[in-house]
Amino acid sequence: MRIGELAERAGTSTRTLRYYESRGLLSARRAVNGYREYDEDDLRLVREIRGLLDFGFGLEETRPFVECLRAGHDAGDACPASLEVYRRKLVELDACIARLQDVRDRLRHQLAVADSAHAAPEPRCELASYPGD
Repeated sequence: MRIGELAERAGTSTRTLRYYESRGLLSARRAVNGYREYDEDDLRLVREIRGLLDFGFGLEETRPFVECLRAGHDAGDACPASLEVYRRKLVELDACIARLQDVRDRLRHQLAVADSAHAAPEPRCELASYPGD
């Protein structure tokens, strides 16, 4: 298949595919007319890359998964290097979540302080005196 078909089937652009190729993640074969040619394995690689990017992985982090697929494995995460990327990403996410929880807690505290400092005074209830009391 040519680059336009690959882009359409993978849900991306030809520009993106050329970028992946320039980064060494995708390699096209050239037809005699110079057009790039791809096959189903290339589609699988691009789908793997796109899926990992959707998870928040950086493009370079997809490399071990691509290499694992190129080595003939059924899944990009069947190799030790891919599993290591998963582990690193989880550590990174856990640290990010901890930072966000800390910020949330500090913000919640600051809101409570601000609320109590600027709260409208409660209305006073004055008892009226009635004749004969």
